[in-house]
Amino acid sequence: MSGAGMAETPDTAPADPGALYRTIWRWHFYAGLLCLPFFILLATTGGLYLFRDQLEPVLEKKLLVVEASATATALTPEALIARVLAVQDGKAVRFTPAPAPHRSVEVGVRDAEGRIISVFLAPDGRVLGKVADEDRPMKLISRIHSLDILGKAPNLIIEVVAGWAILLVLSGLFLWWPRGRKGGVVTVRATPARRVWWRDLHAVTGAFACTIIVFLAVTGMPWSGFWGQNFRQIVNASGLGMPAQVKATAVASDAALAAVTPGSWTLDPSAVPSVAPSAAAPLPLTRVVAIAEQAGMSAGYVVRLPASAGGVYTLQSYPNQATGQRVIHLDQYSGRVLADVGFKDYGPVSKAAEWGIAVHTGGQYGWINQLVMLAGCLSIIALSVSAAIMWWKRRPTGRLGAPPTPPGKQSISAFALLAVAIGLLFPLLGASILAALLIDRLAPTAFKVKHAL
Repeated sequence: MSGAGMAETPDTAPADPGALYRTIWRWHFYAGLLCLPFFILLATTGGLYLFRDQLEPVLEKKLLVVEASATATALTPEALIARVLAVQDGKAVRFTPAPAPHRSVEVGVRDAEGRIISVFLAPDGRVLGKVADEDRPMKLISRIHSLDILGKAPNLIIEVVAGWAILLVLSGLFLWWPRGRKGGVVTVRATPARRVWWRDLHAVTGAFACTIIVFLAVTGMPWSGFWGQNFRQIVNASGLGMPAQVKATAVASDAALAAVTPGSWTLDPSAVPSVAPSAAAPLPLTRVVAIAEQAGMSAGYVVRLPASAGGVYTLQSYPNQATGQRVIHLDQYSGRVLADVGFKDYGPVSKAAEWGIAVHTGGQYGWINQLVMLAGCLSIIALSVSAAIMWWKRRPTGRLGAPPTPPGKQSISAFALLAVAIGLLFPLLGASILAALLIDRLAPTAFKVKHAL
């Protein structure tokens, strides 16, 4: 609940707010002001990604949608891959059968630069086009959402911002609490021309949306670059995450599932098993697809092709519902099942994390899930915009307009304790709180502004 402009006036402030109120108000202001642009970015890209299933067929219609006549004389998977390699240099690493009637087949090819290029074909073998995985519209939106598009370091910023979002909600609820006040609690007063209207809009929106915002922040954490990876390692080491049938690898290479087809927080770092090379010919891909159908793999599943003579076929299914996740490893020569792992095999913490991620991305419960999460995204945008307008309306000319530092040591002691407590759970967030606290104490002239409650 961003509070970059939550300044109290006689008709909204409690009679005697006290040092604690002033302290929380001051840090709510700073956190909101610094995180505001990131909140807008996260809410906008996240809101778009919620509707990826509806947007992809529109944005990539020429690649994904085929005419009915093109499905009449379907070629074998082997013939389709041969067509692909005739137009795209590299090594085929995955095959995705058409997930529905009038949809295209996809073949992933790793090029000389190590990128995976997706080539799309009609079932009759006509090549529809190709695009690098990282450049596909929804993937691009996802990379912007996490700042992965700028590298690993910027992704850590998103992790810190998600942590501050939780603190903003908690501090915002403290500031919103009526304390005998009637206006601006569940209703909005005045008109948009007055600052009190924006203050009430900010407070009431935050009060109603606080649960969704905290949920979005918490369920986004498992994918973060620092906390998420360390949390997953702890969960797996304790036996509460990755199933015993598979093992993890610390190196993101061809040995890891995520190197070709990412999509599962639990299984992405797991290693692909190997088999003894054989003089026998590998199973044809046509037979592997038949095995996948017989095993009941969900539509949209991917076949990962063996990388070497000792490799295996891997069937991966990551539908929108977390409960449908499933990975099957097959001996490339005999078709024998080496491992068959699904959501039911996950540890309790992994199940909770995967469920939270599926709800976070709007996939677990269909359109109702999408609309509820969209409401959360729109609320974050409304909070950010109203906070910015409040600050703009009340800022002193040429000054930041920050709430003044309360007298005494309550401010530093309260936030030092908070930093220690939060830092034990979210180290990057705790470090950012301590950094902000030190700056505030060591460079007071940069923060303190003559402004009375």
